[in-house]
Amino acid sequence: MKIDNLLKPVGPTAVGDSQGKGKANGHGPKDVEGSGEKVNLSRLSNQLKHAEASLKDVPAVDKAKVEEIKQAIAEGKFKVNAEVVADKLIDTVKELLSTRKA
Repeated sequence: MKIDNLLKPVGPTAVGDSQGKGKANGHGPKDVEGSGEKVNLSRLSNQLKHAEASLKDVPAVDKAKVEEIKQAIAEGKFKVNAEVVADKLIDTVKELLSTRKA
């Protein structure tokens, strides 16, 4: 099984400059609260927001599968196929090396 953490939750970002940098010269971020300015998000942004919300309650770990494997290990029935493990490890290393070059 390959664990992939490419998808990371994205939260809202604050608008404004909490440090006060850049405001003295007039080139800092504007305070948009109450300014009447509109921000339009793309349809894809809305789809991602809904997808993230629906995945929020999905557990990251299949607890039933973990318990099944624990039970098999405890009973001495869990078999490891070293050849498959080695092949998957090699595939993962190849993938990591190819993404590092890109």
